[in-house]
Amino acid sequence: MAEVDVILAFVFFARELRAAGLGVSQGQLEAFLRAFQWLSPCARADVYHAARTTLLTRREDLVLFDRLFARFWLGQEEAGREPAKMPLAPRHRRWDERPALAMLLSERARASDPELEVRDRSLSSSDDELLRRKDFALMTARELEALRRSFQLRRWDFATRVTRRTLPRRSGRELDLRRLPARAARTGGAVLELPRRRAKIKQRPLVILADVSGSMELYTRVLLQFMHVLRQRLASVETFVFATRLTRISSELALSNVDRALDEVSASVMDFASGTRIAESLRAFNTEWAGRLLARGAVVIIMSDGWERGSASELKKEMRILRERCHRLIWLNPRLGQPSYLPRVEGMAAALHHVDDFLSCHDMQSLEAVAAHLSALPRRRGSARPTVSAGEQRGAA
Repeated sequence: MAEVDVILAFVFFARELRAAGLGVSQGQLEAFLRAFQWLSPCARADVYHAARTTLLTRREDLVLFDRLFARFWLGQEEAGREPAKMPLAPRHRRWDERPALAMLLSERARASDPELEVRDRSLSSSDDELLRRKDFALMTARELEALRRSFQLRRWDFATRVTRRTLPRRSGRELDLRRLPARAARTGGAVLELPRRRAKIKQRPLVILADVSGSMELYTRVLLQFMHVLRQRLASVETFVFATRLTRISSELALSNVDRALDEVSASVMDFASGTRIAESLRAFNTEWAGRLLARGAVVIIMSDGWERGSASELKKEMRILRERCHRLIWLNPRLGQPSYLPRVEGMAAALHHVDDFLSCHDMQSLEAVAAHLSALPRRRGSARPTVSAGEQRGAA
């Protein structure tokens, strides 16, 4: 078998695992391919143990993994399944294996009993709570579809700013001297009521830069859906993605249909699941876009895990420039939701020096916390302490 055929077979096997619902990232696939520099691809045991070590991350998926491995490499449909066991008596069953109450009543029902309506509890409050706490990288296709519906049903608010323009208001603090002569002229020179005004309040501009490199592959689609919702619901939102270069996708996410919008993004972005060059992407944004988009106190959100292939000093320099030009700089890292995570990556450690808020974005609950944080941002720059998540506190310790 040629070397190219072996590599293609490994890639197709990873696709089979993803199609079955197992989370296989680009980094895991690269580790699977590198394993055969020391192992023989013709030895079945070596292929199995290398795939199990690099591609499997959850013990609960072991049975499914063995079944898919046997079907793909050996052509055995039933291989890898556990042997059938003698069914237990009802009194010996575990509580999670016992039949539901509706099923038990239906078994004991008689033909003469009246029909009763049984409601579907598949999306009950407990299931919703589990969905809110489940990591995006471990979700199935059905759970991602439910997550997209919850994105669209939620109300999204954002921070406001006080502009230099004013509006006529009776409860305003300032006198409206411009309208005062006109109102006095209508009453023959007598001023019966003093017109007042107050400053106009608008939503702050929001700029989002999302990492779509290989290390963020399992989170990319959900975060793009999150960006699409913010682009549709808020007044002024500009969206960019980057891996090895920066690409503006604001016009693509302006489409109301989320599936069509993501298809347009896939067609326009050429560096999906590639390397990460955060410093070069930020330099392109600071040079070409920052002067137009950050002039009115915009909030900048960077979604990335901080894996930088370039120079950490250049990243620190571009982060300092970006921080000086925006109202607030927020970094969202999906790895921050892992209990053992520490921000020790060179790029992430360099960027943290110029970040106002360091938050997680690995599940729905963390994104809800981000939304609540965005709606409560202070109007003045530097008037609130930076928000630090548990991951940064562990790294500082």
